[in-house]
Amino acid sequence: MGGLDCSVAVALLGALVLGAARGAGAVEITVPRDSDITILVKQGAPSLRPCHLFTAKRHVTMLTVKPGERTSFSFTCQDPEKHFVLEIQKNIDCTASPCPLGEVPLQPPAAALPALNRTFVWDVRTRKSTGLELRFSGPRLRQVGPGDSCPDGVTYTISSRVDAAVVKIGTFCGKGTVSRIKLQEGLKVALHLPWFQARNESGFSITNHTAIKRLCIVESVFEDEGSATLLSANYPAGFPEDELMTWQFMVPAHLRASVSFLDFSTSNCERKEERVEYHIPGSATNPEVFRLDDPQPGNMAGNFNLSLQGCDQDPQSPGALRLRFQVLVQHPQTESNKTYVVDLSQERTLSLSIEPRPKPSPRFKAGCFVCLESRTCSPKVTLAPGSKYKVSFLCDDLTRLWAIAEKTLSCSDHRYCQRKAFPLQVPDDVLQLPVQLRDFSWKLLVPRDRLSLVLTPARKLQQHTHERPCNASFSYVVASAAPDLYFGSFCTGGSIKQVLLRQNSSVTLRTYAPGFHSEVPGQGLTVSFVPYFKEEAIFTVTPDTKSKLYLRTPNWDRGLPALSSVSWNITVPSGQEACLTFSKERTGVVCQSGRAFMIIQEQRTQMEEIFSLEDDTLPKPSFHRHSFWVNISNCSPTSGKQLDLLFWVTLTPRTLDVTVITAVVGGGVSLLFALGLIICCVKKYRKKKVNKGPAVGIYNGNINTQMPLQPKKFQKGRKDNDSHVYAVIEDTMVYGHLLQGSGGSFLQPEVDAYRPFQGAMGDRPPSPPPTCSRVPTAKLAEEKPPPCTSLEPETEPYTFSHPSQAAGSNRATHVPLLDPQEPGLPAE
Repeated sequence: MGGLDCSVAVALLGALVLGAARGAGAVEITVPRDSDITILVKQGAPSLRPCHLFTAKRHVTMLTVKPGERTSFSFTCQDPEKHFVLEIQKNIDCTASPCPLGEVPLQPPAAALPALNRTFVWDVRTRKSTGLELRFSGPRLRQVGPGDSCPDGVTYTISSRVDAAVVKIGTFCGKGTVSRIKLQEGLKVALHLPWFQARNESGFSITNHTAIKRLCIVESVFEDEGSATLLSANYPAGFPEDELMTWQFMVPAHLRASVSFLDFSTSNCERKEERVEYHIPGSATNPEVFRLDDPQPGNMAGNFNLSLQGCDQDPQSPGALRLRFQVLVQHPQTESNKTYVVDLSQERTLSLSIEPRPKPSPRFKAGCFVCLESRTCSPKVTLAPGSKYKVSFLCDDLTRLWAIAEKTLSCSDHRYCQRKAFPLQVPDDVLQLPVQLRDFSWKLLVPRDRLSLVLTPARKLQQHTHERPCNASFSYVVASAAPDLYFGSFCTGGSIKQVLLRQNSSVTLRTYAPGFHSEVPGQGLTVSFVPYFKEEAIFTVTPDTKSKLYLRTPNWDRGLPALSSVSWNITVPSGQEACLTFSKERTGVVCQSGRAFMIIQEQRTQMEEIFSLEDDTLPKPSFHRHSFWVNISNCSPTSGKQLDLLFWVTLTPRTLDVTVITAVVGGGVSLLFALGLIICCVKKYRKKKVNKGPAVGIYNGNINTQMPLQPKKFQKGRKDNDSHVYAVIEDTMVYGHLLQGSGGSFLQPEVDAYRPFQGAMGDRPPSPPPTCSRVPTAKLAEEKPPPCTSLEPETEPYTFSHPSQAAGSNRATHVPLLDPQEPGLPAE
């Protein structure tokens, strides 16, 4: 049995003799017989420059100095610390009885050893039921993972034993939280010091302890806010089978602790189940048991324990249980008092993740945790569809978190989905969260070769280009489900009215600023399903008259995919002229197979131009007065010679050229001349026709139609006399209606055409209409017509009488009705 008393250290100091200069002379080491110390000099990391170790004039690769031996050695180089290491092993056997342990000194001191990188190893063996405790008196330790190094080069490697096997508890540096480690069945501590480190203390003590009935207990003490990353035993190798490891955390009462699993894997269990257990202060269900893939507790006040329990593994395929986790201690946050309800119970394909933004900070920051039901907290939480969640946050700065959501819209029956529209909108329960919505993705799935997709925005979209970037608070990222086909990023405020996609695609709403929430009412896409078409995409655009419309081919950074085709349907408004311009003269594409070409087609005339994108130069700026198509089809290009095109469209008011103006003016003059000629011909024709018309009589309103005063003086009846025969036919009256129609001032008399009477001839003619009911006519006499009187009965005959010169005159009444004088002159 060997102890760690001071007498051994004094003996070693007297027995160890070192050579003079490094690399110049010999070094002599003597180890006392009863020291239980063995010193090894062995090669370190390989080096390009050779350096050899000589002892007794022999070249050796490793030198061992056992208790009771004296050895001299030398090096062939001036920097042996780069080629060799020194290992001092101390074996302590406490299996028979407890050892008088305590503070562990360095034996021999660093100053008494050659200037080599050195490792002190203490291997303590005890009975299986005996426990040991490592207590670190200096700075507490910080556990590091494989491949990590300590800033000062000083590391502790601590191991335990399970039967005959050595189990590595972990590697530690200084300036951490680990203050004690309790083990059972012995321990092994390796302290590594660099050659330039003049240290004379080990920094820890070993004391006896009762049995802990598990592999080990690691105690971690927090005095203020901070974090600690810890690993399971043997990490990254598998945790020992059916073992139990516990971490004890000492946390001030005014702080809160949260646990998050950074990396873990499980083994194939034959019996029992791997799990983690928490003993949480104030919990009525201690210990609380969690699976490794469950969200872990957070927002815990005061001290708590965490234990990892293994299982009986399948010997044929054991697998590996390992765990790397972080404990974050911080002040309680005000956001932890507010709860947000996220209802996904009616959703079938919507999942939501809340996670930290990738912003590493060189200094410690209080962590951000997402808590479910205020107890289960984690840096990252995923909400699955079909459930209702209560979410709170343990975070002092919510801008360090963001949310990512994904939803699937699929159509399995093309007969049901065709022509139906579905809005792509973010649910209100997601928008209410106080963290930024980074991405909301819709996966759009359609039956193969049956349906295609149509995206219709609530507001026209603009494609993001370097020439005209999107500066909005959000954009839509559109990509195909096929690999290497990215259609682009689009924001509102552009000219794209519709996007048609051939096959399964994804649309991602990506936000860039907190102002997105205020712009939600203005955003929105609608997806509908239409019959299948073969082009990868078709963009329907209407350029703005105030700005350039920039468009580019999909997959701008990597080139248009092989054998794909894309079209743009460009609408030219009425009264505008579109100018189509390409950014370069040649595409630079080199085809391995197939042909790459571009078609520009006028939609009204169906005239088209075809350009070979491999051989021809791109067209000069062209002008289009009507809507047109631009189609770009790719070949199978050779590596490094991809097809990418950028072009733009500008609108200007349409102008007429001189030829068109001259033609229009000439046509107008010709039309006026033709109209004048037609009018003249019509007038001449009408004049001839009027001259050949029937005779027209003039009704004389001055004739007295009253019954003669003397009966039987008018001997003849109407059929026997000539009273119905007109005496004069006035030609000027025949054309009166033509004169009035031509704008003359002639006052047209009442005229009519003479027609022989065809009806039954009675003794009396039809009664003429009352003169007062007719339109005034030109008078043949200055006398006023008689007043309107009642008509005689139709059965009573009437006679024509000449106006009397004196009342009561008995002159004869056989005078003519009209005097044979010039018509139109009044009778004297």
